[in-house]
Amino acid sequence: MRCIICDDEPVARKILEEFVEQVPFMELTGKFENAVKAGIFLQSNQVDLLFLDIEMPRLSGLQFLKEADITPLVILTTAFPQYALEGYELDILDYLLKPFAFNRFLKAVQKAKEYTDMKNATTASYASPYIFVRSEKRIEKIELKDILYIESLGNYVNICTEKKKIIAYLTLKGLEGQLPSQEFIKIHQSFLVACSKINAIEGNEVSIHNTTLPISRNYRDAVMQMVQERLLRR
Repeated sequence: MRCIICDDEPVARKILEEFVEQVPFMELTGKFENAVKAGIFLQSNQVDLLFLDIEMPRLSGLQFLKEADITPLVILTTAFPQYALEGYELDILDYLLKPFAFNRFLKAVQKAKEYTDMKNATTASYASPYIFVRSEKRIEKIELKDILYIESLGNYVNICTEKKKIIAYLTLKGLEGQLPSQEFIKIHQSFLVACSKINAIEGNEVSIHNTTLPISRNYRDAVMQMVQERLLRR
């Protein structure tokens, strides 16, 4: 897994670099002291995982997540526990509270590897028309054709179908990686929608069933590209 570090503290960058070097399946491809430099690097380089500090000059880690179109998995590294909930609402994979030990770091990157492996397997071949998810004390079966959209609820997701809503202990990024990309598209940091269920697009909103959902600036180009690929012409 190709990863980068974004942290304004030299000591923190050094510790993360040493931890990464101890994990055989990880490769460090960049270290940055601010989010602006990290964002420039991400525009032209493939990265699987981003270690991101929150409190940084010029642009905080949370601002960066809100404003940039981040494709790698994100693990927040910070000394401020009060930002955990907001981080999960921005669909991060994990949250490392400084100072953290190597075993806690390893648990986080193992989770990242599992998500990446599952996503790669899904992309290569996705034959199943249904999924199973844990919801409270039940395991629910959901037909993919019944899903309207999926909403992020921090460390949970709300899977909405025409008949019911299912709260599952998953992150939106993790679930996105396990669903067929040709059938589902992200329109907002908090919403993943079924392409076939979109009734209309007007301005910066999509209409699905009886619900209107926002299209964020960061995802509008991808949505319109999907539309153009299927748009009938004279």
